[in-house]
Amino acid sequence: MKNAIIFSGTGGQGVMSMGIMLAQSAVESGRHAIYMPSYGPEQRGGSAKCTVIIDKDEIVSPMAGYGGVLVAMNNMAYDKFIGELEPGGVLVYDSTLVTVPIERDDITKIGIPADALALEVGSSKVANVIVIGALIALTGLVTPEEFQRSLDKKFASKSDAVRAMNAEALKRGIAAASK
Repeated sequence: MKNAIIFSGTGGQGVMSMGIMLAQSAVESGRHAIYMPSYGPEQRGGSAKCTVIIDKDEIVSPMAGYGGVLVAMNNMAYDKFIGELEPGGVLVYDSTLVTVPIERDDITKIGIPADALALEVGSSKVANVIVIGALIALTGLVTPEEFQRSLDKKFASKSDAVRAMNAEALKRGIAAASK
């Protein structure tokens, strides 16, 4: 079963990191995955988007016309990319920062207060890990343990405190999805 996930936000929110780590987790767990970044002409503060396709079978084409899941980290990302979410798809959004009305009635909407939870954990920089925790809890694309291994690799050279903060953010995202 092919799964196309679109991650969107603003440069600096860890959108590309979410995509890379999810794809890495999937590949290391025996699935096939493609990661495709898409940068706007802006730098930090501009729109950022990447698409990850995961499948148990070989992926023939890296193109996904629409995503089955859209992750929106802020209003700008939601406004810009909501049209790329297929009917019947799932919108996972940071309900702290996506404050515009979500008017589509043909999708499932799941708001996670990621930015607020990240501040409780210790830094707004881990909001992306909270969202990905919720995403993997909701979809089962990879297990929390598989994703934790990707976090461990990414932050291997960081302090114990940074690694612990990311592990806690992942747990908080998983817990937020089950509420």
